[in-house]
Amino acid sequence: MKVFTSTGFPVSMSGNSLFDLWMDEDPAVTPDSHYPLWIEAVWRDQDGRVYGWYHHEPPGLCGGKLSAPQIGAVVSSDGGRTFQDLGIVLASGDPINCSARNGYFAGGHGDFSVILDQERRYFYFLFTNYGGPPEQQGVALARMEFEGRERPLGRVTKFYQGSWNEPGIGGAMTPVLPARTAWERSDTDSFWGPAVHWNTYLRRYVVVLNRSCCSANWPQEGIYISFATDLADVSSWTAPARILNARDIGFAPGYYPQVFGTRPGETDSLAGQSARLFVKGVSKWQISFSLPEPDSPAPVELPQDR
Repeated sequence: MKVFTSTGFPVSMSGNSLFDLWMDEDPAVTPDSHYPLWIEAVWRDQDGRVYGWYHHEPPGLCGGKLSAPQIGAVVSSDGGRTFQDLGIVLASGDPINCSARNGYFAGGHGDFSVILDQERRYFYFLFTNYGGPPEQQGVALARMEFEGRERPLGRVTKFYQGSWNEPGIGGAMTPVLPARTAWERSDTDSFWGPAVHWNTYLRRYVVVLNRSCCSANWPQEGIYISFATDLADVSSWTAPARILNARDIGFAPGYYPQVFGTRPGETDSLAGQSARLFVKGVSKWQISFSLPEPDSPAPVELPQDR
């Protein structure tokens, strides 16, 4: 097993299982024009190539106080020892807002995951939009045809008003989980950082998310989960339900939930009935899934007031 992660620069580990990993030599990305970067999704092709996608935070914005992330693509032909930067594939076209009061971002797209659909037609990007018109902020979707993986520039399109025709660079979007309070506000209320996997037991996609609410400096309100039978069909997504509150996590900031399968062949994008739940790289929890009863009630909506 080989695992990629990042701390502003790429890190790789390998071993016999998720519980037996050793640090490898840090992979280099060339050119290095998009450092700092966080590799947040990878996919290994049958020919051994490793395709990856990274979160990049351009430095020096707003006097160095804030940034506005972008999403780029990389590819490796040597098993992940080195990567070639293929460029930025998802970026906001909205103006930078240096008056944003969330404490970190003045806009941009980031904190995302990528998954190849079961039909192997599209790579789906689940990302967070942190700026622009308030009605476009929140957890949004984009996709790229499978054949575009080698030359992804200009091949990623965003979901907007029922279609996938908006360009990945600068296009508009309709969030599948809209922010309730915009990210430029100090009391932001929004889901962010979606991590998706295909669950072979449920036969549906599972998305775990953070929720920032409802004061300054990006507080973590809890970890939530949503399910979808078809990522492209927004109506198939269930309303997010909380599975951990901030107190349950036991350490702060309790960001970055992720489900990781533990059986042979399973990864962070493929899991079964039982898996490990990670928060910020730490797993104190096993997560088990069960099929809903035929007459089970609809998911409970989150309260609209605080």
